[in-house]
Amino acid sequence: MMPAARESLLDAAYTALARRPWSAVRMVDVAAAAGVSRQTLYNEFGSKDGLARALVRREADAYLAGVDRALTAHTDPHDRLTATAEWTTETARSNALVRAMLTGCWSERLPTPTLARVPSSSAVPAQRRADGPLPSPTDFVALVRDRAMIALSGPAPGAGGTPGAPRTDAADLARACELTIRLALSCIAAPPPDGTVTDLLRSALRLNVSAPTPTAATRSPR
Repeated sequence: MMPAARESLLDAAYTALARRPWSAVRMVDVAAAAGVSRQTLYNEFGSKDGLARALVRREADAYLAGVDRALTAHTDPHDRLTATAEWTTETARSNALVRAMLTGCWSERLPTPTLARVPSSSAVPAQRRADGPLPSPTDFVALVRDRAMIALSGPAPGAGGTPGAPRTDAADLARACELTIRLALSCIAAPPPDGTVTDLLRSALRLNVSAPTPTAATRSPR
């Protein structure tokens, strides 16, 4: 199957999930909405559980791609971390699957695929990947923290290879990057008044966050 057809099936499954609980989503309806046969759907995903894993994997990838965009959308390190936190809270607010993945709280309306790898006999590379391990909330903290560290350790976007801000210790940078995602997760669990996520994060990141020096980057965290 062409990748576009797989995406159409995942889009149809996502739309169906927005309208009814996953237990009430029927494979025949997903196939019909995507304009393919039910057999084609089963050939691609193997089962309804396989479709659920593929849908969760896609939403996880889309969230992390948004993190990467947020980390390159500004030149100021504080703005880049703030954008990451805002993307996280906004996506969790609008996407129930992302919210469940980030918090570990899966409602009865959602599929609840096991996070561990499942046996896969699929000939479809994308499905074999979906049948692999799915990220836990702890995994997401590490994934976002590490992405932020890499982004802030290099030249700022448009800086021409010459970071203009003072540099900070690698251990301090790691703590600031982890603080960013953990603060965002706390705002998902207990939403603050509108518009205050940015203020909260900037207050928490009063230390001068920028890229570590080459020597500092090689030190072991304290």
